[in-house]
Amino acid sequence: MTLKTSKTSSGAKQAVRPSSQPEKGFSYHRDFFEDLVDSALAHAKKIGATDAAAEASEGCGLSVSVRKGELENVERNRDKSLGITVYVGQKRGNASTSDFSKAAIEQTVKAAYDIARFTAEDKTSGLPADRDIARVHPELDLFHPWAIDSEGAAQLALQCEAAALGTSKRITNSEGAGVSAQQSHFFSAHTRGFRGGYASSRHSISVAPIAG
Repeated sequence: MTLKTSKTSSGAKQAVRPSSQPEKGFSYHRDFFEDLVDSALAHAKKIGATDAAAEASEGCGLSVSVRKGELENVERNRDKSLGITVYVGQKRGNASTSDFSKAAIEQTVKAAYDIARFTAEDKTSGLPADRDIARVHPELDLFHPWAIDSEGAAQLALQCEAAALGTSKRITNSEGAGVSAQQSHFFSAHTRGFRGGYASSRHSISVAPIAG
Protein backbone atom coordinates (compact mmCIF):
# COMPACT_ATOMS: atom_id res chain seq x y z
CA MET A 1 0.00 0.00 0.00
CA THR A 2 1.46 3.35 -1.04
CA LEU A 3 1.19 6.44 1.11
CA LYS A 4 0.62 9.74 -0.63
CA THR A 5 2.22 12.95 0.64
CA SER A 6 0.95 16.50 0.89
CA LYS A 7 2.52 19.82 1.85
CA THR A 8 1.62 21.70 5.00
CA SER A 9 1.39 25.49 5.10
CA SER A 10 5.08 25.58 6.06
CA GLY A 11 6.01 23.57 2.99
CA ALA A 12 6.98 20.41 4.89
CA LYS A 13 5.70 17.09 3.60
CA GLN A 14 3.54 14.82 5.71
CA ALA A 15 2.12 11.34 5.17
CA VAL A 16 -1.53 11.04 4.24
CA ARG A 17 -3.48 7.79 4.46
CA PRO A 18 -4.66 6.49 1.08
CA SER A 19 -8.40 6.67 0.45
CA SER A 20 -8.83 2.92 0.87
CA GLN A 21 -12.27 1.39 0.47
CA PRO A 22 -13.59 -1.31 2.82
CA GLU A 23 -13.49 -4.95 1.79
CA LYS A 24 -16.67 -6.07 0.02
CA GLY A 25 -19.48 -6.47 2.51
CA PHE A 26 -17.91 -4.34 5.24
CA SER A 27 -18.64 -0.73 6.22
CA TYR A 28 -15.21 0.11 7.66
CA HIS A 29 -11.64 -0.23 6.46
CA ARG A 30 -8.82 -1.49 8.67
CA ASP A 31 -7.15 1.96 8.55
CA PHE A 32 -10.23 3.41 10.25
CA PHE A 33 -10.09 0.76 12.98
CA GLU A 34 -6.39 1.48 13.54
CA ASP A 35 -7.20 5.16 14.06
CA LEU A 36 -10.01 4.30 16.53
CA VAL A 37 -7.77 1.99 18.55
CA ASP A 38 -4.87 4.46 18.58
CA SER A 39 -7.19 7.23 19.74
CA ALA A 40 -8.53 5.07 22.56
CA LEU A 41 -5.06 4.07 23.72
CA ALA A 42 -3.79 7.65 23.60
CA HIS A 43 -6.74 8.89 25.64
CA ALA A 44 -6.24 6.12 28.20
CA LYS A 45 -2.63 7.18 28.74
CA LYS A 46 -3.66 10.84 28.83
CA ILE A 47 -6.07 10.34 31.74
CA GLY A 48 -3.62 8.29 33.78
CA ALA A 49 -3.72 4.64 32.72
CA THR A 50 -0.56 2.62 33.30
CA ASP A 51 -1.31 0.46 30.25
CA ALA A 52 -4.24 -0.19 27.95
CA ALA A 53 -5.41 -2.53 25.19
CA ALA A 54 -8.15 -1.89 22.64
CA GLU A 55 -9.89 -3.72 19.81
CA ALA A 56 -12.22 -2.49 17.07
CA SER A 57 -14.30 -5.02 15.15
CA GLU A 58 -17.13 -5.42 12.66
CA GLY A 59 -19.19 -8.42 11.63
CA CYS A 60 -21.99 -9.06 9.16
CA GLY A 61 -23.79 -11.94 7.57
CA LEU A 62 -26.87 -13.73 6.29
CA SER A 63 -28.76 -16.69 7.78
CA VAL A 64 -31.67 -18.45 6.05
CA SER A 65 -33.72 -21.39 7.34
CA VAL A 66 -36.42 -23.56 5.78
CA ARG A 67 -38.61 -26.37 7.08
CA LYS A 68 -40.69 -28.97 5.25
CA GLY A 69 -40.21 -27.27 1.90
CA GLU A 70 -41.12 -23.76 3.01
CA LEU A 71 -39.11 -20.69 3.86
CA GLU A 72 -39.05 -20.15 7.63
CA ASN A 73 -36.63 -17.32 8.42
CA VAL A 74 -34.32 -14.81 6.73
CA GLU A 75 -31.98 -12.86 8.99
CA ARG A 76 -29.29 -10.32 8.22
CA ASN A 77 -26.91 -9.19 10.95
CA ARG A 78 -24.40 -6.37 11.20
CA ASP A 79 -22.59 -5.31 14.35
CA LYS A 80 -19.61 -3.20 15.35
CA SER A 81 -17.74 -2.62 18.58
CA LEU A 82 -14.78 -0.92 20.21
CA GLY A 83 -13.59 -2.53 23.42
CA ILE A 84 -11.01 -1.03 25.78
CA THR A 85 -9.17 -2.57 28.75
CA VAL A 86 -7.45 -0.10 31.04
CA TYR A 87 -4.82 -0.94 33.66
CA VAL A 88 -4.03 1.21 36.67
CA GLY A 89 -1.07 -0.63 38.14
CA GLN A 90 -2.43 -4.16 38.51
CA LYS A 91 -6.05 -3.08 38.65
CA ARG A 92 -8.11 -3.57 35.49
CA GLY A 93 -11.31 -2.16 34.00
CA ASN A 94 -13.19 -2.97 30.78
CA ALA A 95 -15.77 -1.08 28.75
CA SER A 96 -17.12 -1.17 25.20
CA THR A 97 -19.22 0.87 22.80
CA SER A 98 -20.83 0.56 19.38
CA ASP A 99 -20.66 4.34 18.90
CA PHE A 100 -17.48 5.30 17.02
CA SER A 101 -17.71 9.05 17.64
CA LYS A 102 -14.79 10.73 19.41
CA ALA A 103 -16.93 11.69 22.40
CA ALA A 104 -18.27 8.15 22.85
CA ILE A 105 -14.79 6.63 22.65
CA GLU A 106 -13.45 9.04 25.26
CA GLN A 107 -16.42 8.29 27.53
CA THR A 108 -15.85 4.55 27.13
CA VAL A 109 -12.16 4.89 27.97
CA LYS A 110 -13.05 6.97 31.03
CA ALA A 111 -15.58 4.34 32.12
CA ALA A 112 -12.94 1.60 31.89
CA TYR A 113 -10.47 3.79 33.77
CA ASP A 114 -12.96 4.47 36.58
CA ILE A 115 -13.73 0.76 36.90
CA ALA A 116 -10.01 0.01 37.15
CA ARG A 117 -9.45 2.66 39.84
CA PHE A 118 -12.10 1.17 42.10
CA THR A 119 -11.37 -2.51 41.41
CA ALA A 120 -9.30 -4.65 43.76
CA GLU A 121 -5.70 -5.21 42.71
CA ASP A 122 -4.93 -8.50 40.97
CA LYS A 123 -1.28 -9.53 41.04
CA THR A 124 -1.76 -11.64 37.89
CA SER A 125 -3.36 -8.80 35.94
CA GLY A 126 -1.47 -6.95 33.20
CA LEU A 127 -0.28 -7.02 29.60
CA PRO A 128 2.16 -9.71 28.40
CA ALA A 129 5.88 -9.38 28.93
CA ASP A 130 7.81 -8.06 25.94
CA ARG A 131 9.20 -11.51 25.13
CA ASP A 132 5.65 -12.87 24.75
CA ILE A 133 4.38 -10.19 22.35
CA ALA A 134 4.03 -11.33 18.73
CA ARG A 135 5.89 -9.10 16.27
CA VAL A 136 5.38 -11.14 13.10
CA HIS A 137 1.90 -12.16 11.95
CA PRO A 138 1.65 -14.96 9.35
CA GLU A 139 -0.99 -14.78 6.64
CA LEU A 140 -3.55 -17.43 7.65
CA ASP A 141 -5.81 -17.11 4.57
CA LEU A 142 -9.01 -17.05 6.64
CA PHE A 143 -11.09 -14.62 4.58
CA HIS A 144 -13.22 -16.16 1.82
CA PRO A 145 -16.50 -14.21 1.54
CA TRP A 146 -19.47 -16.02 0.02
CA ALA A 147 -21.39 -13.86 -2.44
CA ILE A 148 -24.80 -15.45 -1.88
CA ASP A 149 -28.10 -13.58 -1.57
CA SER A 150 -31.18 -14.56 0.43
CA GLU A 151 -32.90 -16.15 -2.58
CA GLY A 152 -29.87 -18.27 -3.41
CA ALA A 153 -29.43 -19.30 0.23
CA ALA A 154 -33.10 -20.29 0.51
CA GLN A 155 -32.89 -22.38 -2.68
CA LEU A 156 -29.77 -24.15 -1.42
CA ALA A 157 -31.41 -24.88 1.95
CA LEU A 158 -34.51 -26.28 0.23
CA GLN A 159 -32.34 -28.53 -1.96
CA CYS A 160 -30.43 -29.71 1.10
CA GLU A 161 -33.61 -30.61 2.99
CA ALA A 162 -35.11 -32.34 -0.05
CA ALA A 163 -31.95 -34.41 -0.49
CA ALA A 164 -32.09 -35.49 3.15
CA LEU A 165 -35.78 -36.45 2.95
CA GLY A 166 -35.11 -38.43 -0.20
CA THR A 167 -32.37 -40.64 1.21
CA SER A 168 -34.68 -43.12 2.97
CA LYS A 169 -38.39 -43.86 3.36
CA ARG A 170 -37.80 -43.98 7.10
CA ILE A 171 -37.10 -40.23 7.09
CA THR A 172 -40.59 -38.77 7.42
CA ASN A 173 -40.03 -35.39 9.01
CA SER A 174 -37.53 -32.57 9.29
CA GLU A 175 -36.51 -29.97 11.81
CA GLY A 176 -35.37 -27.88 8.86
CA ALA A 177 -32.27 -26.86 6.94
CA GLY A 178 -30.21 -23.72 7.07
CA VAL A 179 -27.57 -21.76 5.20
CA SER A 180 -25.33 -19.22 6.91
CA ALA A 181 -22.64 -16.89 5.49
CA GLN A 182 -20.76 -14.74 8.00
CA GLN A 183 -17.68 -12.52 7.84
CA SER A 184 -15.84 -10.23 10.25
CA HIS A 185 -12.63 -8.30 10.77
CA PHE A 186 -10.86 -6.61 13.67
CA PHE A 187 -7.79 -4.64 14.67
CA SER A 188 -6.20 -4.90 18.12
CA ALA A 189 -3.31 -3.10 19.81
CA HIS A 190 -1.92 -2.31 23.25
CA THR A 191 0.47 0.16 24.81
CA ARG A 192 3.38 -2.28 24.96
CA GLY A 193 3.70 -2.54 21.20
CA PHE A 194 1.40 -5.24 19.90
CA ARG A 195 -0.51 -4.38 16.72
CA GLY A 196 -2.44 -6.79 14.54
CA GLY A 197 -5.72 -8.01 13.15
CA TYR A 198 -7.27 -9.92 10.30
CA ALA A 199 -10.48 -10.66 8.43
CA SER A 200 -12.15 -14.05 8.57
CA SER A 201 -15.25 -15.78 7.25
CA ARG A 202 -17.30 -18.80 8.18
CA HIS A 203 -20.06 -20.48 6.20
CA SER A 204 -22.31 -23.46 6.87
CA ILE A 205 -25.07 -25.62 5.43
CA SER A 206 -27.04 -27.78 7.87
CA VAL A 207 -30.05 -30.08 7.87
CA ALA A 208 -31.85 -32.06 10.59
CA PRO A 209 -33.95 -34.92 9.16
CA ILE A 210 -36.09 -37.06 11.49
CA ALA A 211 -36.55 -40.81 10.99
CA GLY A 212 -39.81 -42.41 12.05
